[in-house]
Amino acid sequence: MHFTSEQRLDDGVLERGFTLGEIPGILWTPASASASAPMPLILLGHPPLGLHKMYPRLVARARHAAADGFAAATIELPGSGDRPRWAAAEQARADLRRAMEAGGPVGEEIVDRLVLPLVDRAVPEWRAALDALLPLPEIGGPVGYSGGVISIGTRLAAVEPRISAAVLFAGSLVPRVMFEEARQVTIPLHVLLQWDDEGNDRQAALDLFDAFGSQEKTLHANMGGHTGVPQFAGDAAARFFTRHLT
Repeated sequence: MHFTSEQRLDDGVLERGFTLGEIPGILWTPASASASAPMPLILLGHPPLGLHKMYPRLVARARHAAADGFAAATIELPGSGDRPRWAAAEQARADLRRAMEAGGPVGEEIVDRLVLPLVDRAVPEWRAALDALLPLPEIGGPVGYSGGVISIGTRLAAVEPRISAAVLFAGSLVPRVMFEEARQVTIPLHVLLQWDDEGNDRQAALDLFDAFGSQEKTLHANMGGHTGVPQFAGDAAARFFTRHLT
């Protein structure tokens, strides 16, 4: 890991850009961070739209986490932002747009081509980021994962033992194979579902929640579209991490 930039935000949060090989990322730590009192870490997932575009939402989430005493970090997803374009993903995304514009159901083959290669590439990168972040003196764990592509969160929760709890956003298409992987997830989960999300298969989201093997799992559903998550739902997710990471 190589730190590339550093700035102190107006609330005292320290924001540092870094690179992990070719992968850009950002780490936020509260003003109170110190080696003498290492803090838990929340990994901030996001859709594959690029860190620059997602930055306002990510920094708001990071500041919320810092106010609760957590460090937060994110990395650029494969094929997004300034990372090299990914021709197969671009083609799958175009096929998805055509299918949705036609008004018919989106075929499983398109969903698999769009999501599974992203999961296969992104999850090892998130694990590599953990390898680099956890040795920092101000970060001691435990680790939570929050948001982003729900299939990435599902795979990561299933295979990464250092993640103790996860908040997942049911707002993206889910390949059928992920339902089997969901049964391997046993950590506490808090799942957010926007009931009227036009781009999300509501029944698939409910089925995925049912498939999770966790003994402690909560589904928090609210009326409204994809970007209409109410503030109280975000606050409930923050309280979930306070219970499980402190």
